[in-house]
Formats: sequence, structure tokens, C-alpha cells
Amino acid sequence: MARFKITLEYEGTRYSGWQVQKNARTVQGELIGAFADALGSRDFELMGSGRTDAGVHALMQVAHIEARTQLAPHILRMKVNDKLPADVNVIDIVKVDPKFHARHDATSRTYLYQISRRRTSFGKRYVWWVKDTLGADAMRAACAAFEGFHDFRSFTKDDPEEKSTTVEMQECSLHEFGDLIVLRIQGSHFLWKMVRQMVGIIVEAGRGAMSPAQITQMLRTSTTIPATTTAPPSGLFLEHVRYKGDGPAPPVRPTFRM
Repeated sequence: MARFKITLEYEGTRYSGWQVQKNARTVQGELIGAFADALGSRDFELMGSGRTDAGVHALMQVAHIEARTQLAPHILRMKVNDKLPADVNVIDIVKVDPKFHARHDATSRTYLYQISRRRTSFGKRYVWWVKDTLGADAMRAACAAFEGFHDFRSFTKDDPEEKSTTVEMQECSLHEFGDLIVLRIQGSHFLWKMVRQMVGIIVEAGRGAMSPAQITQMLRTSTTIPATTTAPPSGLFLEHVRYKGDGPAPPVRPTFRM
């Protein structure tokens, strides 16, 4: 048996998220099917670095697979890509230490969220078009309120009694590219729907309906307000999964130009 690290990208519009589900099309399900065909066997384990929700995209998702094969990694990648649909693509496969774990060894994860200030013909699946005028400075102040160690129990549907909701928010920053606003959010890990609920609150701040002090209060108490402003999945991208030894994050870039 050998263990391989898989780096892939996907356009998540047609999928019910990453994780395998009964009676639903998922990215992990497509990947398992493609590896089964390439290996001629289903005697393997494939695990991802984490889940993404339905409709969410990935510029870089990481998984690992443990399998018996004589195929060189680059040949395996080509065979797998031949079986995958066009909206899922394996970028790289490398042989790694048998102890490598795509989820447990990750040191942080980074998401991008794209917000459009105008209606767009080409990017509807990749942005959230907010019709209201947004104040970038107010949104930056909201982003700053999220940075640091906080309890995000108000920003997830996960049960805080069953798993820790404390997260180290390493970066929450705003970048402007013409009519496109790109948020970069990096943390030690993320909870279910956490990023989309954070984005919804940041947009409310941009509308003038939310202050940094109110965000700080949400991080100190339990409230359902973030759930009512959850951003749509279309603008969300898993940008990067980081591991020990990785270099610094590259500059923020939008996925397309408006």
C-alpha cells in the first residue's frame, strides 16, 4: 500500500458539496469513481482536508488516498482526469509519507469570497451580486473584528456541545478590483457555514447595518443573527490548504476580471 497526496480544483455549482452522500452528486463521489476506474479496484481509502458545502468551489482542495498501484503518480493523475467530468480536475498527485493525513496535518485553510457591485453576465456562478451600495472601509473594520481567537458558535450550525467552536482567525481582509470585492478569510479550521455567515455579517456592515462592536458581541454570546444573513455559496472558493513547510500565501487574485 502507498499513500498519495492529491491536489485538485473544482467548480462546485453542480455538486451537493465535497462529502459523499446517498442519492446526491458530490465531488468526493466523482473522485472515488474515477480512482476506482484508474486503479481497477475499490480497495482504497480517500479522504479530503475538509468539507465544502453545496455550490462552493475550490481553487485548491487536498485529499489523500492509500492504495495498491504500480502506476507512477503522473500516469495515475492522467488516468483519473480522463474519467472525471470537466468541472473537476486533479492538478497534482505525489507520493507521501504513509503517516500524511490531508485533514489532520493541515495547519490552516484559506477561503476567498467574491462580491460584485454590479450585475454581471459572465460571473453569476462565481460572485454574490449585492445591489446595495457597500462601504469598503466599514467592511474592513468588520473584518478586523473577526481576527484572533474567538468562539464562533453563533456563526455555525455545528453543535458546540459536540465539537469545539473556538477558531483562530488568522486573516480576514478585503481587496478591491474595480467592481469586484474579494474577501480573504484564513483560519486554523472552519465550522459548517461559518465563512458564509461571516461574509453575510461583513456585507451588513458595508450596508451600514452592523458595527464592529455588534460583531464583537456576537462572538461573546449566542445569537441567531448571522444565520439570517448567510451569504450564497456561489461566491465562495476554498483557496488554499496549508501544511507545515509551505511558503507564504500568494497575493489575492480574483478568479476573473469584470
